[in-house]
Amino acid sequence: MTVSLASWLVIVVALAAANLPFASERVFGFISMKPTQTGQARTKPFALRLLELLVLYFLVGLLAYALESRIGNVFAQRWEFYAITGCLFVVLAFPGFVFRYLRKRH
Repeated sequence: MTVSLASWLVIVVALAAANLPFASERVFGFISMKPTQTGQARTKPFALRLLELLVLYFLVGLLAYALESRIGNVFAQRWEFYAITGCLFVVLAFPGFVFRYLRKRH
């Protein structure tokens, strides 16, 4: 796998993973929440969506680390790298957030 292809793969996976918590009411896209006592479907709380976003950030980071180690030397990263990539991951999650919370429902 070339460096360019690995970079694009990480970007596409990060975009999909950042929007997954807002696209589905299931936890990580496949674990359904128990219904309420009345039988209605339960919605995910916002805190659970943020926790899911954090876990997916680290999973995408593990994928990127694995691809980088397969290509060549792994570069040491300091806190600045994680601050920037964390902010970028939150920016990538913006379309899902808008779709879930800011879109008008008629």
